[in-house]
Amino acid sequence: MMNSSKFTRRRFLKATGWGALSLALPSFPFQKRIQRRKPNIIFIMADDLGYEGLSCNGSLSYKTPHLDKLAGTGVRFTHCYSQPLCTPSRVQIMTGQYNFRNYTEFGALHPEETTFGHLLKKAGYATCVVGKWQLAARNKGIGTYPDKAGFDEHCLWQVDRLGSRYWDPLIQENGKMRDDLKGKYGPDVFLDYIQGFMERKKNEPFFMYYPMALTHDPFVPTPDSVTAENRNKIGLKYFADMVAYMDKIIGKIVRKVDELGIRENTVILFSGDNGMNLAIESNLRDRAVHGGKGTPTDAGTHVPFIVNWLGTSPPGKVCDDLIDFSDFFPTLARIARAEIPGNLTVDGRSFLPQIKGEQGTPREWIFCHYDPRWSIWKPCRFVRDKRWKLYGDGRLFDLQADPLEKSPIGDSQDKEIVAIRRKFQQILARMK
Repeated sequence: MMNSSKFTRRRFLKATGWGALSLALPSFPFQKRIQRRKPNIIFIMADDLGYEGLSCNGSLSYKTPHLDKLAGTGVRFTHCYSQPLCTPSRVQIMTGQYNFRNYTEFGALHPEETTFGHLLKKAGYATCVVGKWQLAARNKGIGTYPDKAGFDEHCLWQVDRLGSRYWDPLIQENGKMRDDLKGKYGPDVFLDYIQGFMERKKNEPFFMYYPMALTHDPFVPTPDSVTAENRNKIGLKYFADMVAYMDKIIGKIVRKVDELGIRENTVILFSGDNGMNLAIESNLRDRAVHGGKGTPTDAGTHVPFIVNWLGTSPPGKVCDDLIDFSDFFPTLARIARAEIPGNLTVDGRSFLPQIKGEQGTPREWIFCHYDPRWSIWKPCRFVRDKRWKLYGDGRLFDLQADPLEKSPIGDSQDKEIVAIRRKFQQILARMK
C-alpha cells in the first residue's frame, strides 16, 4: 500500500505544477530539520595578539588577509577588552564571570566552574578544544583537565606537562601524549586535528574552541620561514612571520568549512586573549603601539574581535559597542540556544543582536578585577567606558586625551568629570 504522506506530497506537486521539480526538492520533514539545526560554532583566540595585530584594524606592521576577509564579510568589533594576562582571560571568557568570583591561581581553572564547554555539550553539541590549555595546574589541589571542562575531545599543549608548543611539540591528544611529532610544527598538528574533527562532526552541531599557541613567544621561524640556518634561532624578527602564519591557519580552517558545505550554518569568532609582548612595537596608521601584555592599559587589554556568520551577519559591519570577555559565555549560549542554569552567576551580556546587525543592549561600561598571581604584575581594579577609566585607587584618566595613562585627572569641579567619577565609584563598590 502506498505511503499516505508520500502520496499526499505527490498530489500536491502535481496540482501546483511543481511535479517536474520533485526530484530536486527535499522532503518537507527534511526542510524542517535543516531549519531547526543549531549552528556550528568555531571560536578562535590568538595568544598575545593585541588590537594592533590585524591589518583590517589599521596595522601597518602585519598582513592578515584571511582575517581581513572575515571582517569584510562579517562584523568587526573595535572595542573588545580582555584581561591583561592569559589565564585570567581564559577563566573569564570560559565562565562569563569576573575574576574576583572564580580566579584562584595562575594556570588553573577551578574544577567546580561551569564553562561554555559544559553549556554547549548539554545543549547537544559535539565539543572539542585544541591548542593551548594551561588550566590544569595542580597548585593547592586546584585545576581542571579538558575532559572535565565539558570537552568531548582535545588536542592540547600544556595540559599538565611543560614542553615546546612549536617545533617538536609536546602535545596531549585525548588523554595520551603524542610520540610521533619529531620535526613537526605544533600549530600544524592542531590544524590537522581541527580539520579532522569538523569532517567527523559535519552532520551534527559542533563547538570548536581553538585557543591558539600562536603568537606567544618564543619567537621562532614558522614552516614558511624556517631554513637549515635559522631552525633553532629565536628573535623578534620572526614575530611578523608568526602573525602571518596564524592568519594562514585561520584561512585553512575557513576553507575547510566551505568545503564541507556548512559555512552558512557556522559562526566563526576570532579574538586575542590579551595585549602583545612588551618587547614588540607595532604601527597603526595613526600611531605606534608598544605591547602591553600584563598591564591594565589599552595596550594590555584592547584586543581584535571579528564575528563571521554568512547569511546572518551584515557584511562589512563595524561595531563600536563595548565588549567584555565575560560577554562571550551568554552570547555563545544564545547562539546555541543553550540554557544557562538559574543558580549560575553570569556577569556578561549577550551581544548576539550586534552579530546580526541589530541594536541590542550595549554595555555602558566594563569592569576589570585583575589579580594575576604571577610574575611582577600587581593587582588592580578599574571601571571604564570608551573614554573614561577609574581605578580602585582613585586615579581617573581621559583615554581619548591620554591613552597611555600618563596624567591622572586631579580634583575637578567639571560636571562631567564629577558625574563619571561618582558613577564609576558606585560600580566599583558593588563588585564584591
